[in-house]
Amino acid sequence: MPYDVPPDLAALSLAEIAELVAARKLPPVEQWRPETISDSLMTIRSDGRWLHDGGEIKRPAMIRAFASLLWRDPAGQHWLVTPHEKQSIAVEDAAFIAIDVVRQDGTLAFQLNTDELVLAGAQHPLIARGDPELPALYLAVRHGTEARINRSTWLQLVELADADLGVTSQGQRFSLVPA
Repeated sequence: MPYDVPPDLAALSLAEIAELVAARKLPPVEQWRPETISDSLMTIRSDGRWLHDGGEIKRPAMIRAFASLLWRDPAGQHWLVTPHEKQSIAVEDAAFIAIDVVRQDGTLAFQLNTDELVLAGAQHPLIARGDPELPALYLAVRHGTEARINRSTWLQLVELADADLGVTSQGQRFSLVPA
């Protein structure tokens, strides 16, 4: 089945973005309880590159497929989960990178490096880490995974922020700077 790259985020209305988010069918990894556990020999680098056994995975469709199976446990370990097996995956920083943002009708919509769209809000909060001099901003994606907000997207958020460097999305207020 061919993959349709989503249109430019800035060209979409909030209704169109919400429709694309709702149409995305993800595997029900939260329902799977595989007994077999192993190591995937995979790493997600902090720059968003995916490696398997030291070699880079260059097919975007494979990365999107693997990304749909990601789960992060409460201890911070990332897993690729299928109905039959759970494989550990090393993640240097965050599983995803947020590469673009738009504000539409009081909602912040992010595009990830996997072309996935995420609407910030109560279920997908923005989380500020680091310190005020060197902040790191993350977006909760799903199943405990996060997207690191890249520098250009962080600068876009600063332009959208109020004087206290806070932004609001779906009625939730988020600080762009750690406390």
